[in-house]
Amino acid sequence: MTSASPKYGRIAFVASPIPEAQQARQQLVERYGDVAPDSADVIVALGGDGLMLQTLHTFMKSDKPIYGMHRGTVGFLMNEYQLDDLHERLAAAQITVIHPLLMRAVVANGGKAEFHAFNEVSLFRQTYQAARLRILIDGKKRLDELVADGVLLATPAGSTAYNLSAQGPIIPINASLMALTPISPFRPRRWRGALLPDTAQVRVEVLEPDKRPVAAVADHDEVRDVRAVDIETDRSISTRMLFDPGHNLDERILREQFGY
Repeated sequence: MTSASPKYGRIAFVASPIPEAQQARQQLVERYGDVAPDSADVIVALGGDGLMLQTLHTFMKSDKPIYGMHRGTVGFLMNEYQLDDLHERLAAAQITVIHPLLMRAVVANGGKAEFHAFNEVSLFRQTYQAARLRILIDGKKRLDELVADGVLLATPAGSTAYNLSAQGPIIPINASLMALTPISPFRPRRWRGALLPDTAQVRVEVLEPDKRPVAAVADHDEVRDVRAVDIETDRSISTRMLFDPGHNLDERILREQFGY
């Protein structure tokens, strides 16, 4: 058995339900053992980016570093899978600290809902009619009316996900920025979004909510019939992601900007 790193000797393995990930988990557990997450030094996630996102949410308040290995579909947030030398890889891994967004939504009946997002918070039209949205930054109105399918606010880690598909900018992982990106905008026709400091407080108000209902989604948590959504970076949560040298998020985001 590979000698254990004193820093990450106790490993908790989590895996997506697909056979490829479950088989990898079985092989890794046989070689390195497996402990409960509460007593682990590190969480090793096996799957794709969806599993990593789920793992980040599950352990975001545990102060456990998370190391992903790609055993799924999309693996932007994952390291390459390898059975051998896991303790050595963990010991050599580089740390990237990320903070989630906190979404506070007010719904039609006056109720409130709160969720975190490591990728993005998105607002979408619920019906065939385009949404009408007003956008305020730090309490100041910046866009009186956006007519679009919706709008999203992405973190650097999420800037290569849905934000990129919506023609938003790619943000280096250590940049203190967020991307505010419209989704299929109709008016203003030339508005393509904005880069905001990650200290900004963003408020999106829904105009004509009864006629043009809107849903808000924080990663995978959805709230329907929202009236207003407030979004900010939650610095009370600091999650450590581990990446092999040369394969950290900085490098991956840089490569994405050059198309490889």
